[in-house]
Amino acid sequence: MFQRMRERFAQFMVGRYGMDHFGRFLVYFSLALMIISLFFPKSVVYWLALAVLGYSYFRMFSRNTNSRYRENLKYLEYKNRVVAFWRSRNFGRSRTKQDPTKKIFKCPGCRQKVRVPRGKGAILITCPRCKTQFQKRT
Repeated sequence: MFQRMRERFAQFMVGRYGMDHFGRFLVYFSLALMIISLFFPKSVVYWLALAVLGYSYFRMFSRNTNSRYRENLKYLEYKNRVVAFWRSRNFGRSRTKQDPTKKIFKCPGCRQKVRVPRGKGAILITCPRCKTQFQKRT
């Protein structure tokens, strides 16, 4: 019986877009909004969660695969920009955990990051980009 239902559902989904990264994000976001709506009864958050969930189902069963594909690409582009921003800022981990034997300074001339060995005392550092020399204590 379940095999037959699975075959019918597979037949129904032929030519439809299905689930992708953006759809998965919408479902999780909807779930988060529903959990938040438990703390705020009779608020607009619950209706917003239902609307987001409805949109994710609309996308999943849509036959306009080109539009859904473009939406997913835009979402992935935005997501990758956000992820790259967080990784470039080195949030969540200190520089000493990356390499405890090195210390990182910024060049006062061009803001280039320069890595030097720790424990050498006051040293004269030459920036590899702009050749500015500055003294720092490691």
